[in-house]
Amino acid sequence: MLTGGPRFSPRLELRPFRRRDLDSLVDAAADSLPDLTKWLPWAHAGYGRRDALVFLRDSVSAWGEGRAFDFTIRYLDNPGFHVGNVSVWYISRQSRVGEVGYWIRSSETRKNVATEATARILEVAFHELGLHRVVLRIAAGNRGSERVAEKLGFTREGLLREELQINDEWIDHSIWGLLENEFFARQPEYVEAGWLTA
Repeated sequence: MLTGGPRFSPRLELRPFRRRDLDSLVDAAADSLPDLTKWLPWAHAGYGRRDALVFLRDSVSAWGEGRAFDFTIRYLDNPGFHVGNVSVWYISRQSRVGEVGYWIRSSETRKNVATEATARILEVAFHELGLHRVVLRIAAGNRGSERVAEKLGFTREGLLREELQINDEWIDHSIWGLLENEFFARQPEYVEAGWLTA
């Protein structure tokens, strides 16, 4: 079970969601819907306060039950601004396998935020949760997310055909994996790149 405190990287604070994050979450999602609706099933045209509130309630419950750990991403120098989400959850506790997912506000893409936040959540996954393997599932065509996986040293392992239905269309997803020994070998590179603190 993870403790609920914040985690930090050179530019970012990652912390569990609170009820008072509702407005900033809705604002970030609304700002980003034209991009997010291509890749994420929850990002529908009418997304609003009710959807965000359901997410926040589920996020708090998931933490309490130890099944998933959602973090809001904030800049250290602008903590009121919701930059995006990053999460880690169990696929198999017995086999020590987890999955990471993220989205970044459209105005903040191409700034290495997803890479930095994912690098930090990998520390959580491998150091704090003791996972052996972490996977990413990336919608076909989402080149930005593929670049994050490549920079962090994930291996593209295959294609999941028609994995998720998004906007009434079944979308293929590539599956990417990173093993604990690969993470520990690459961790100094993450520090050198400025994604993690030493």
